[in-house]
Amino acid sequence: MPAPLRIVLAGLLLIIDGSSSATAAQMAPAPLGTIPHLDVPRYMGVWYEVAKYPNRFQAGCAGETSATYSLQANGTVKVVNRCKRTGGKMDEAVGVARQIGGPTSPKLKVRFAPWWLSWVPAVWGDYWVIDLDPGYRLVAISEPRRKYLWVLSRTPTVAPAAYQALLSRLQTQGFDLAKLEITKQ
Repeated sequence: MPAPLRIVLAGLLLIIDGSSSATAAQMAPAPLGTIPHLDVPRYMGVWYEVAKYPNRFQAGCAGETSATYSLQANGTVKVVNRCKRTGGKMDEAVGVARQIGGPTSPKLKVRFAPWWLSWVPAVWGDYWVIDLDPGYRLVAISEPRRKYLWVLSRTPTVAPAAYQALLSRLQTQGFDLAKLEITKQ
């Protein structure tokens, strides 16, 4: 192939590649937003998982999934996640969460690794409250990349209208609702 033709083809490939990158950037969702503030003491208690994006650390869960949060004297939050395994046995994971930012920040970091690993940044995961009804009854949790998503409720079941309204808000925030998996109760 003559050199001028190779240069033209290479230029076209760069233009095509550049335009597809620009299109991908235009299609990328905006940075993930959170609720304006979180009343941590009011958030404490039992929350039932309604739906989630499938993930590796819940792969063995068959249903009846819940999270119990309790405020500790040192300001951290004890996190106890439970679920029923495929064989019927209940499984439990105990962790700790800490608020990032001020006392009403909706951004937390959570760790389920042993305490002696708490100095390792990689053991802490983002836990961002991205949607919460005023009554603290229905919440959506995610992290900046939108890789994980949980919908939790104070009760094992949710009114269909409230759930659909939440899904609509999540879709507006760039979540792929087709990936959501309903939790069996």
